[in-house]
Amino acid sequence: MDESEKRLKQEDCNEDSLGAGILTLTNKRIVFEKTRGRIADFTKRFEETLLDAQLNDITKVWKEGILIKKTCITVKTADGEKTYKFGVFNTGSWKKDIEKAMSQ
Repeated sequence: MDESEKRLKQEDCNEDSLGAGILTLTNKRIVFEKTRGRIADFTKRFEETLLDAQLNDITKVWKEGILIKKTCITVKTADGEKTYKFGVFNTGSWKKDIEKAMSQ
């Protein structure tokens, strides 16, 4: 992160196809870093960054689900568009904060 970038929100979550990790929203981008934890000694380590998208590359933000709720984004990539579905605690808040960051 550079000096002009500010972390707006961060949460442990699960993405449908990528697995468990940490979702971070900044004023410039959204990042998903895969993690692996061990229950025996309560450690968690970062494995790799699987999503690092600029906010202007996000084409759509929505939430879905009745029992299992997800915050979803569609991102422009070199191979076309890719959809990510994140299981976060407050889906409405994440959706609103992503849209707010995109508009600024």
